[in-house]
Amino acid sequence: MSRLADFRFRAATTFQRHVGNPVLRRLPLQTVLETTGRVSGQPRQTPVGGRRVGGSFWLVSEFGDKSQYVRNIRADPRVRVRIRGRWHTGTAHLLPDDDPIARLRGLPRLNSAGVRAFGTRLLTIRVDLTD
Repeated sequence: MSRLADFRFRAATTFQRHVGNPVLRRLPLQTVLETTGRVSGQPRQTPVGGRRVGGSFWLVSEFGDKSQYVRNIRADPRVRVRIRGRWHTGTAHLLPDDDPIARLRGLPRLNSAGVRAFGTRLLTIRVDLTD
């Protein structure tokens, strides 16, 4: 990873961990992805931007395999997603062959702009919802 990419990753994740995520996950209409911690086994909630399309929820991770929630999905793909205040269970699929830039064009604009601006390893994720 280049120095600039490493700086962007560290700055973004520090802000998200200590400021953004604690505030956003408390907002009732904020979309939240809940994974199971791969080491702790505890629920881990991460505010995300994405869109439900039929029976699936789509999002793009800005840091791909470096994102903790992506690492948790690799260990256990069973997740929950809070969409418009309602929790849904599902199975997450990492899609490295999907074009994340094209995918972002169909997702909420504000979040997509942030992912494009700060992201260094974009990765598409599809959650197949079961309820």
